[in-house]
Amino acid sequence: MSRHSLTLFSAASLLALSVAAHAADPELTVLDWAGWEIDGMLQPYVEKNGQKPTYVFFADDDEAFQKMSSGFKADVVHPCAAAVPRYMEAGLIEPWDTSKIPEFKNIPERMVKPFTDDQGVWFIPTDYAYTAIAYNADTVPAEDVASVQVFADPKYAGRISLPDNTDDIWSLAFMATGVTSWDNVTDEQFTAAADWLRKVHPNVRAYWSDPSELSQLMASGEVQVAWSWNDPVAILKGENFPVGFNRAAAEGAATWYCGFVNIKNGPGVEEKAYDHINSLLSHSSAKPLLEAIGYALANDAAMAEITPDELKAAYVDPVTTPLFVQSPPTTALRDRMIEEFELIKSGF
Repeated sequence: MSRHSLTLFSAASLLALSVAAHAADPELTVLDWAGWEIDGMLQPYVEKNGQKPTYVFFADDDEAFQKMSSGFKADVVHPCAAAVPRYMEAGLIEPWDTSKIPEFKNIPERMVKPFTDDQGVWFIPTDYAYTAIAYNADTVPAEDVASVQVFADPKYAGRISLPDNTDDIWSLAFMATGVTSWDNVTDEQFTAAADWLRKVHPNVRAYWSDPSELSQLMASGEVQVAWSWNDPVAILKGENFPVGFNRAAAEGAATWYCGFVNIKNGPGVEEKAYDHINSLLSHSSAKPLLEAIGYALANDAAMAEITPDELKAAYVDPVTTPLFVQSPPTTALRDRMIEEFELIKSGF
């Protein structure tokens, strides 16, 4: 939930929120993305423990990592794959005991392998989707969004929105400048991507921080074209807004996956961390996740129970166009991307 949407709550709504927070399970604290307290995915946890975990929300991976590295106490955190190495290198997390996670066997090996070593499995993937071009299908011709260069088009100056998110902004910039992976990026390629972002910056109406913020910007008409996750599109479709989502631009789209790390010496009950991850990965969680925010569950067996039409409607059906996979970058590259993006947003 964005800061803007908080102002829309009535006093009664705020009272309800305070009661819900008071009723949350004090023995498990989850640091999670805004909007991820999804009832259907938490039902197995609630059935076993009587109430939902205690939730604290963040807007992006950089905020979550800074919060944890500054001493915040949580039991589990929900980063995306590209951010996980920082938790490992900082000594903040410990391996999971996968023998306690029955559905682990159904998680694609390609998602787990980068985080598996002789000490164990450091990251349990739970969800994946895309970042692509969202647009107002009533006012923006399809040919205008056939390339990510639409974001540099003067025609849409002041009417585009980009994510305030390191992984998404740089995957877009690299794609726009002909780079298909950030593995082994050269200084020249990095500079070209940064120059492209500086070129686009004057066109940006807003750098969005969470899905509800972007959906509001598009619904109001302020923003016509955005580099978006699936969930703002799901929100707008739910409101019958004429939103398009092009994952087949000439340069392709970005794809990513996220999941949970187990914080070392978390303040809660360790077994409840496993109750939580098992709840999220259960077969009964696939449809609630898809329906709530348009993401796919990182459980192949559960996703096999979803019909092709349902996958297509949520934009998580397979694509044939190029995909920029947001694999974990080196810490040095990620730090460089963070620092450079802050300069670009500040006009430097």
